[in-house]
Parts: sequence; C-alpha cells; structure tokens
Amino acid sequence: MTTVTERIPILVTPQEKAAIAQMARDAHLSMGEFLRRAAASFRPQEDEKLLEGMIDQMMKTTAEANAAMDGALLFVEASNQRIAAMEAEGAAR
Repeated sequence: MTTVTERIPILVTPQEKAAIAQMARDAHLSMGEFLRRAAASFRPQEDEKLLEGMIDQMMKTTAEANAAMDGALLFVEASNQRIAAMEAEGAAR
C-alpha cells in the first residue's frame, strides 16, 4: 500500500463536514479515504456526457409523448363530431 505523505487542506462548513463524516461512516471508511475515493471517481466530462444523453432522451420521449397526446386529442375530437352528427340525425327524425 502506498504511504500517504501529502496534505490537501480544504475548508468546509460545519454542516458539510458533518455530512462528509456521516457518509464516510456509512461507507465504513475514514474521512480521508472517503474523500480520496470520491476525488478519484469524479469525472466531470463523463458526467456531462451522461447528463447530456439523459437530456436528449428526455427531449425525444417528451416529443413522442406530446405527439401521442395530440393524436389522441384529434381522435377524440373526430369521435365527438361523429357522435354529434349521429345525435343531430336522430333528432331530425
């Protein structure tokens, strides 16, 4: 195992420190090890690509859902017109 020999002092609020400490305890890690692992796994470009993909998919499915709802509304409107025509025909008799 590599010997840890460097310090990186950071300032956090008491609330942030408590939250980090709790997450470290939950993971059964020291705060230092927890923060090292968190820093090692942080990949903003990968996260951005993933988020952009999720947004693209959301936009696509939203457009599909809107188109499906528009089609359903057109169907209902046409059905209402057919019903109104049948009722008018029945009333004319």
